[in-house]
Amino acid sequence: MSIADKALWIIERNSQQPLSLDSIAQACGISRSHLAFAFGTATGLPVIKYLRARRLSQAARALAAGARDILAVALDNGYGSHEAFTRAFREQFAMTPEAVRDRASVDGLTLVAPLELKATGRLPLEPARLTEEGPVRVVGLSETCSFETTIKIPALWQRFMAYYAAIPAKLDQIPLGLSRATDDEGQFEYTCGVEVAHFGETPKGLERLELPPRRYAVFEHRVHISSLTDTYFAIWNEALPSLGRTLADAPVLERHNPEFNPGTGEGGVALWVPLAD
Repeated sequence: MSIADKALWIIERNSQQPLSLDSIAQACGISRSHLAFAFGTATGLPVIKYLRARRLSQAARALAAGARDILAVALDNGYGSHEAFTRAFREQFAMTPEAVRDRASVDGLTLVAPLELKATGRLPLEPARLTEEGPVRVVGLSETCSFETTIKIPALWQRFMAYYAAIPAKLDQIPLGLSRATDDEGQFEYTCGVEVAHFGETPKGLERLELPPRRYAVFEHRVHISSLTDTYFAIWNEALPSLGRTLADAPVLERHNPEFNPGTGEGGVALWVPLAD
């Protein structure tokens, strides 16, 4: 069973219990970052957004079926007050709980049903290479993304390359990407950057990142860059659990191969996954 499947089962079985990204990750036996990436790449949704949508969908059905006590429905679905529940309900459905109760129908509401993941013929994954690396110093351009907005990343690369020539002390001429700490809402920082020998005068608008020495599992993605999500799916949900490893709370590195062609997306990248142990 994949990590995403485990998380789905835990959510569906315990949706009326207190749940958080941390508690679901603990139940899966992995780090919160590992869970966030595994679930996001498998479903296209942040864990907590899915949990919230499932709870509110259950609440809407209960109200339409005649539940009179809105606070009781709120408490049953993880909300501590009538106000917090009403606010979340309105954001999800553009309608108040009272309106759904009064009309006794969920018609027109976009309810979220339980997800069911099935085998999808993902890309085969080569065995990982374990290595020690660091420190790594990077100068780059960052933007907040989510699993639903990764299409923003190619444009971010295009903006970063306008700065590229002005970055001093480049250690390697080949750029690299970094994905950093996902929050409970499925947001993560993606950085388009280049490794430098030392930090010199950084062009305005760019940031400096220094990563301490760490052990990595290195996976090769040799096909078109547009299928990178498939390789990540296999890493988070299959390869790391098989190795008995979990993702550390540290950036994932995407090192472009020397043959990588930004004009075609061909040439491949190596994915350096930081290990928690």
